[in-house]
Amino acid sequence: MWRTGAVATTVAALVAVSGCTVQTLGPPAEGTTDGPTPAGQTPSGKTPGGTSPTPGSSPDDAKPSKPKPTAPPAPAPRTLWSKGDRGRDVRELQARLRQVFWLFEGPTGTYDGSTVTAVKGFQGKRGLPKTGKADTVTWQRLLKMTREPGKWELYASGGQPAATPDPRCMTGRVLCVSKTSRTLRWMIDGRTVSTMDVRFGSQYTPTREGVFNVYFKSRHHVSTIYDSPMPYAMFFSGGQAVHYSSDFAATGYYGASHGCVNVRDEGKIATLFSQVRNGDKVVVYW
Repeated sequence: MWRTGAVATTVAALVAVSGCTVQTLGPPAEGTTDGPTPAGQTPSGKTPGGTSPTPGSSPDDAKPSKPKPTAPPAPAPRTLWSKGDRGRDVRELQARLRQVFWLFEGPTGTYDGSTVTAVKGFQGKRGLPKTGKADTVTWQRLLKMTREPGKWELYASGGQPAATPDPRCMTGRVLCVSKTSRTLRWMIDGRTVSTMDVRFGSQYTPTREGVFNVYFKSRHHVSTIYDSPMPYAMFFSGGQAVHYSSDFAATGYYGASHGCVNVRDEGKIATLFSQVRNGDKVVVYW
């Protein structure tokens, strides 16, 4: 048997020859790790404060969070137009409401009861307060749902300003008819007596342009071609006449004549019919 002293001598010799260190069997001693120490930890795996980090968290998680800034409150809707207001902007509001079928009458430029009802319906459908007033929120919603209305959408119910009279209208008794503004001026010696909205023929039955004269008047005329009434007819070129049109009064510029100059205001054309004489001049121009 080996003696204890001999064993110790032999082990010491082997260590010296192999150059290896003696490894202790069992779990590693406290303070050892298998990789780099995570930032913010001590070699023992504890945070500098002595607490062990929660798996999946960083030391910053333990810091008090800063309060998040709060968004400023949205400004209250501002009323743009309400009942009784007038103008071009009100006309556009009405034209856009007409595009989405909340208003069926043509724009008038006056914020009336029908407009209030239409705005309330539009607001209620979208969960907005049903005030009947066109505020900033209501207007923005309407803008997103509609397109810019054209000129004759804005004036589907008339009210457009009359164009400057043609120079040929400045002398004598003249029915001065502008295709640009769709208006008729009844003029005597350069003075405008009355103005009214008019409608013309379609591209297939255009109203003739030029200088003519009234050659025949018929209070209760009926077209022999189309079998349609032509009250207060004042003929100036073949079968073309200035006359009242109930269709124009009902549908506005969404229709057209067969070449005649239609007037929508029966009261105005009745007065005009009583004043115009055979031989009075008619000027149709752009």
